[in-house]
Amino acid sequence: MNRVIIYARVSTKDQNVDMQLIDLRAYAKARGLEIVKELVDYASGSKNDRVNYQKLFNEVRKRKTDGVLVWKFDRFARSTKELINALEEFRGLGVDFTSYKENIDTSSPAGKILFTMISAFAEFEREIIRERVKAGMEKAKVKGKRIGRPQIAPFTLNAALEMRAKGIGYKTICKKLRISKSAYYAAIKKINLLPHT
Repeated sequence: MNRVIIYARVSTKDQNVDMQLIDLRAYAKARGLEIVKELVDYASGSKNDRVNYQKLFNEVRKRKTDGVLVWKFDRFARSTKELINALEEFRGLGVDFTSYKENIDTSSPAGKILFTMISAFAEFEREIIRERVKAGMEKAKVKGKRIGRPQIAPFTLNAALEMRAKGIGYKTICKKLRISKSAYYAAIKKINLLPHT
């Protein structure tokens, strides 16, 4: 790891980010790392107010850094899930991650074990989600429920076709009949595929 991007975050503009930056710059200097960029967010942590967090991932995906350096986990990610997802992406891209306060450096042998654990947790979570979806679908089938998007009732479909024949636009049809655009087009497509009698 030679090039690093420093990412820091404080909750409000009144808080001082200097402490984070001083520690991270000193850490990089002591290890001979080149700081290619410093990104700071003054944000509460919601997705919309962390512009530089998004920029960080853009830089990482463009391979403009070998590593990401943060002061502390909670100054980087808003949740454990977000942290796991971020570290999993970094691992896949071959980008190292260092958290100064937690003394975690994934370029070290101990840090590589963390990457392996993170990867295992991410796969475990994906497997749980797959199993839940599968179980839910099986349960619905047993109860006789239809899997997938609900179909438009025949009388609603007839009304839609009549309105369409009169030259009424899909937006008006969907609004008046309270159906979605995708349901409308799926029904029209199905009708067009039926053989003419």
